[in-house]
Amino acid sequence: MFEAPREIASMLHVDMDSFFVSVELLERPELRGLPVAAAHDTSRSVVSSASYEARKFGVRSAMPVARAKQLCPQLVLVTPTYAKYREASRAVMAVFEEFTPLVEPLSIDEAFLDVAGTVRLFGAPVEIARAIRERVRERTGLPASVGLAGTKFIAKLASQRAKPDGILEIPPARTLEFLHPLPIGAMWGVGQATERALHARAIHTVGELAREPLSALERIVGRASAQRLHDLANGRDARRVETTRVEKSIGHEETFAHDVSDVAVLHRELLRLSTRAGERLRAAGLESRTISIKVRWGNFETITRSRTLGEATHATQRIFQTAKELFEGVDRGGRAVRLIGVRAEQLVAAGSDLAALWSDDDGWRAVDHAVDEVRGRFGTDGVTSASLLTGRGAVVDPRSLEAPGPDQG
Repeated sequence: MFEAPREIASMLHVDMDSFFVSVELLERPELRGLPVAAAHDTSRSVVSSASYEARKFGVRSAMPVARAKQLCPQLVLVTPTYAKYREASRAVMAVFEEFTPLVEPLSIDEAFLDVAGTVRLFGAPVEIARAIRERVRERTGLPASVGLAGTKFIAKLASQRAKPDGILEIPPARTLEFLHPLPIGAMWGVGQATERALHARAIHTVGELAREPLSALERIVGRASAQRLHDLANGRDARRVETTRVEKSIGHEETFAHDVSDVAVLHRELLRLSTRAGERLRAAGLESRTISIKVRWGNFETITRSRTLGEATHATQRIFQTAKELFEGVDRGGRAVRLIGVRAEQLVAAGSDLAALWSDDDGWRAVDHAVDEVRGRFGTDGVTSASLLTGRGAVVDPRSLEAPGPDQG
């Protein structure tokens, strides 16, 4: 949904600072001021969140722990506890909703807020931003940074420049004054490859990007990307806050502690991932028309394979059988697997696919619903497939089991 340009900076982007680490420091205050990272201390783990003291050494989210230790030998690692992060996130989001019903969570630790309709209750947007930060700190003990602007894009840029623990307001009338001096790498959708291509055309700042003719930009990045980048570079972003989020895909992946060649182990992991995808589909009242897998080899080469089904499904066994067949069709060439994933795509409302009314999956669906009912009554460990009872010592990174969302702050 889109809207007319705003005259005041009533679009807020609130981003929690080093969220995972900040939550951990509530219970470990003796670590304040030290370089700290939330990460599992294993050779395959990556940093989930880094304190600003650690960032001074170059430590960043998603960086391999081994590399982080090289950059910062004195780095203190704390084991991530995702249940605590979810609880803290719920408390933070509840504060946001006390100031406006128009809240769009982007992940566990950030959200857009539209406060245009609540200024008569709480004052100017910047006053609301201050009050939100104060209340979040009072309720949770956690720091937050807030960007205010007339659009989502500028508000998010502002919050990043307000860090740590600050506020930055960009009045709509000064949008281009703020935006145009920034490097093009600050733009949404400009990755390393696009940045190199633009640099090759002597386009280094957002202002230079804004002044580039659209036709020339299309030749560099393609028509769809060119229009989007050109609009953003010129301060045009008419997106509204969306309070309801439509799932585009549902999936999970796992990284192994050691590269795995055993096909039985890989099949078992595909079943586990398919089971979780099926459970989430059924819980959300969705079905999938396309199943895809992701495989990463030990040398980090990554491939994906997908198949569109004759009828949409949320049956665990159909998802698994499709994923298994896709995997068996991959030319492994004797290579071991570092990571494997399963994803359900092209989602539709359950029961909306008429082809599925007389489906071969009916028997599987009945079993799934029975299992879901038992799990609903007795918890996730109430019942499971016998083949999944084997221990999971081969899987190192449990973060995807918790689906916490990214922590970029």
